[in-house]
This record gives sequence, C-alpha cells and structure tokens, in this order.
Amino acid sequence: MTSPTLPAFHLAIPVDDLASARAFYGGVLGLTQGRSSDGWVDWDFYGHQVVTHLVPGARSQAAGHGTVDGQRVPVPHFGLVLSVEAFQALAERLTDAGTDFVIEPCLRYAGLPAEQWTMFLLDPAGNALEFKALRDPAQLFAR
Repeated sequence: MTSPTLPAFHLAIPVDDLASARAFYGGVLGLTQGRSSDGWVDWDFYGHQVVTHLVPGARSQAAGHGTVDGQRVPVPHFGLVLSVEAFQALAERLTDAGTDFVIEPCLRYAGLPAEQWTMFLLDPAGNALEFKALRDPAQLFAR
C-alpha cells in the first residue's frame, strides 16, 4: 500500500482484450479488481490505480530500449519498487504461472549502494512492467 504521506498514482493503459487483462492482472499478478464497465477495469496496484482500457486492435510495443547495467530494457514501462520479500514472492508467483520474462528476475549493481533485484515482463497487450526491490530502499534516488 502507499504511504499515508504519498498520493496514489493513476495510470490508464490500453489493452485489446479485457478478459486477458482480467486473467493477467487479477489472476497472475493477484491484484484486486475495482470498478469496471464494458470498456475498462480498475485495478488496485498495491494502493495505486491502474486502469486497463479496452482499445480494440491496440497492441503496445516498446517505443525503444534503454540500457541499464548492460541489459536492454523496454521503454516505456511502469511498475513498482517492492520490499525484497515482496519482490521474491511475486517473482515466484510469476515463474510458477509460466511468465515469459523480458528480463528474468536478477540482481543488478551487486555490492553497490543501488543494489537491486529487478524483472521485466509484458502483459497480454504488450504493456511492459518492471518490478524491483532495493537492498537499501533509502538508496532509491541516490546519485
């Protein structure tokens, strides 16, 4: 959940099939569904609001790739910074679900202040997600 001092963000993303979005966000990720209509579904994304909007024929794909610690990451992408324990539990859940990772769960910047676990995956509509966990959460914005 979000901190009481931080506002929740809202993000709307296109999907081409609401049933697939429900199966992924509700089933695979285990998110709670909020309000919905024939054209969209709200998801409780760890206290934030992600809305999957039906856009027939829409298939997201990366506008490009950036390089982070020698790995090509899809851009744009969105996700969350989790605790290490929550990250490991989600990585196990996704692996058990047979997720085809863009970048499999791995440790980057080992031994450095920004040491972090990360993984990238795509939802059924091609939207890229990243989940990460810092060894020391206080280093999130460290230079």
